[in-house]
Amino acid sequence: MGGHRVTIALWCVLAAGLLPYPFAMAAKWSSRFDNARPREYFAQTSGWRQRAHWVQLNSYESFPLFASAVIVAHLLAGAQASADALALAFVALRLIFGLCYLVNLATLRSLAWLAGQACSIALFVLAARAA
Repeated sequence: MGGHRVTIALWCVLAAGLLPYPFAMAAKWSSRFDNARPREYFAQTSGWRQRAHWVQLNSYESFPLFASAVIVAHLLAGAQASADALALAFVALRLIFGLCYLVNLATLRSLAWLAGQACSIALFVLAARAA
C-alpha cells in the first residue's frame, strides 16, 4: 500500500460528494422550512429555492457515475494528469450547472450537465486505454 497516493481526481470525488450540501442549505434557507417535514416544504417551494433543491437532487444522481469513473481510472493507472484534469473539469462544470440552475439559465445549465457527463465518460475511456 505504500506506493498509492490520494490524487487530485480522488479529492474531486470528495468535493463532488459534498457538492449537494450547499445547494440543500440554500434551498432550506427560509423561515418556513420545517425540518420535521422537509418533503412537504420542498413540495411547496418555488423559484430559486425549488431550483436549489433540484440541483441537490441532480448532484446526487450524477455522483455515482463520476465517482466510479474516477476510481476505475485510478485503479487501472490511466494517465493521471488527464484524469485529474477531467475530474477538476467535472467539479467545475457541476458548480456552473448549479449556479445556472439557481439563476434559471436552462440552456447553459443543460450544456454544463452534458459536459460534466462527458467528463465521466472520458474517465472511463481513459481507463480503458490504460488497461
